[in-house]
Amino acid sequence: MGGSDGDRLPALRRALGDGLVIPAHPLALTETRRLDERRQIALTRYYADAGAGGIGVGVHTTQFAIRDPGVDLLRPVLELAIRAAREWCAARRIITIAGVCGPTRQAVAEAELAASLDYDAALVSLAALGDEGNAALLGHCRRVSDVIPVMGFYLQPAVGGPILDRAFWRDFLEIERVVAIKVAPFDRYATLDVAAALAESGRRDVALYTGNDDSIVTDLLTPFPGSVRFSGGLLGQWAVWTTKAVELLRQCRTITRCEATRERQGEVLRLLALGAELTDANAALFDPSHLFAGCISGIHEVLRRQGLLAGRWCLDPNEDLSPGQMREIDRVLAAYPHLADDGFVRDNLDRWLR
Repeated sequence: MGGSDGDRLPALRRALGDGLVIPAHPLALTETRRLDERRQIALTRYYADAGAGGIGVGVHTTQFAIRDPGVDLLRPVLELAIRAAREWCAARRIITIAGVCGPTRQAVAEAELAASLDYDAALVSLAALGDEGNAALLGHCRRVSDVIPVMGFYLQPAVGGPILDRAFWRDFLEIERVVAIKVAPFDRYATLDVAAALAESGRRDVALYTGNDDSIVTDLLTPFPGSVRFSGGLLGQWAVWTTKAVELLRQCRTITRCEATRERQGEVLRLLALGAELTDANAALFDPSHLFAGCISGIHEVLRRQGLLAGRWCLDPNEDLSPGQMREIDRVLAAYPHLADDGFVRDNLDRWLR
């Protein structure tokens, strides 16, 4: 996908439409809460070798506080990720998505930084715009799209995302340089709104990506009205057990492209059962019982146990697992060992950490 933006945009659309596993990249910290560059790079190498088609960097899982004065880690983290991805995986281009947030001036500046570093697209969070109406939200997205191709983002209201109605998404899809939408409201009605808006728009060059960590398999298998389907996912859940995520997406994509034979119907039921197990595991990691307070720490805890992270430290020293969350993580790891890829990590960890 080298060359000018005009040359790269069709290739980016094709890659996203074909369906990718895009982990939301965590932030590796030392015990003193400084950037652990060695392990940050190791995580990127893990995702590349696991078969991920992209990475999302500077997103919620990376911790929004990387932008805070005195922390100032946005540029270093974006630089490390794209350099590691390009150097470690020279045979194929890993799609790089930069999280962009804040008021319009900040968002445009972050988009310009991402574009200057050769990121492929920006995932645009609208959380900072509060109660602004659709016109202001759309103007914000257009400004960012003038700088870099855009992936829309329906962030769940429980963690600060605005409610975005079908009319918003219908108008959002009029923006030419929209390449995808990450649908993550954790709400079936809202998910249907986005799918319906895409069907009504008539666009076939915009991919839907699930961010509904509680409904991954359901999203990937469901044919929505208007023949709209999800192509892949950009997920915090896929920051762990990534080889299994790649296999899961492959199986779901195979099913949705095949005739509905009796054998395939059985495979659909098996995948839906696996999806229920994955949702149970995700509940332990993402901590919905405490309004997702421990979601980043839950991801870190799995990566710590695998040796990819040295600890589960977050930039905020008060951010850690919620009461009872460790017990829940122990439970799901014991109940669903087939969801994990511990052997793959164990066999490659030393090489990634070199």
